[in-house]
Amino acid sequence: MILTSNKLTSNLNDSLFDISSHLSFQKKYFALIRIHQVLIVILKLTLNKHTMKKIITLCFMAVTIISCNQTNEKIVANPVLADQVKETTMDADTAIANLKINPISHATMVLEWDGITIYVDPVGGEAAFSNFDSPDLILITDIHGDHMEVVTVEGVAIDKTIIIAPEAVAQNFSEEFKAMTTILSNKKTAKKLKGFAVEAIPMYNLRPEALKFHQKGRGNGYVIEHLGKRVYISGDTEDIPEMRALENIDVAFVCMNLPYTMTAESAASAVIEFAPKKVYPYHYRGTEGLSDVAAFKSMVNKGNPDVEVVQLGWYAE
Repeated sequence: MILTSNKLTSNLNDSLFDISSHLSFQKKYFALIRIHQVLIVILKLTLNKHTMKKIITLCFMAVTIISCNQTNEKIVANPVLADQVKETTMDADTAIANLKINPISHATMVLEWDGITIYVDPVGGEAAFSNFDSPDLILITDIHGDHMEVVTVEGVAIDKTIIIAPEAVAQNFSEEFKAMTTILSNKKTAKKLKGFAVEAIPMYNLRPEALKFHQKGRGNGYVIEHLGKRVYISGDTEDIPEMRALENIDVAFVCMNLPYTMTAESAASAVIEFAPKKVYPYHYRGTEGLSDVAAFKSMVNKGNPDVEVVQLGWYAE
């Protein structure tokens, strides 16, 4: 049976005061505190913000009434404001469990996360995304054709879409799409993106023979943060110090393809050091075919067994 918010509030009101009349003071107080903590978690999943405020306020009213009706016992509780509930009761493990990863091809993916749809480096034409909701966010890492395709961006973006890109990418857009774009330079963060924050991480080459491919400062990797969980997308890079210094990464997408980025060995070395909870090898097709992602997995497993390596299908057989 589904109750309306008013009826649920009324029933809770009756239940709380019934409990308060049958328990000793201390038991009443701590029972209500426990009820309050459980209700915040449960109701957060099912009720809107207005109803949540009514429920939380009611819980504290009940505690206050019980306290006032007693004699000499004093228990002081720190007040919690209803507006703080979203900051103090978020279940971060649930948040990352709600992340759905959809590989499209090579560097292109669609992330669906708590009702928000994120396109990463959308290329390949509008039809490649026909099975997905329109993007709330589009992240573009660099100017190369396997990351930036203006016609595809224009085909999939809608009025609500926010595009995150480096300056070098935004320069290729029409005025209409420039207006939809938040330009991020390395180490800068865009916040308040529909409940998400996006930080631009440097991406560049280290090997002398590869410096011509990706110059430091032109492109971006990204860390997407939501409810305390962090997802790293490397973009085209080698095992740079900025990657190795990453902390608290829950999910990482790490490239490995020659001659443009890095070897599987370099990628594994970096992953072992920054130790994400899960790593997905991606962007691993080079001029000589596919990188050895099985060897990458073996090296990571040996170097840091706590890192889970997950292989997805990025390339058609």
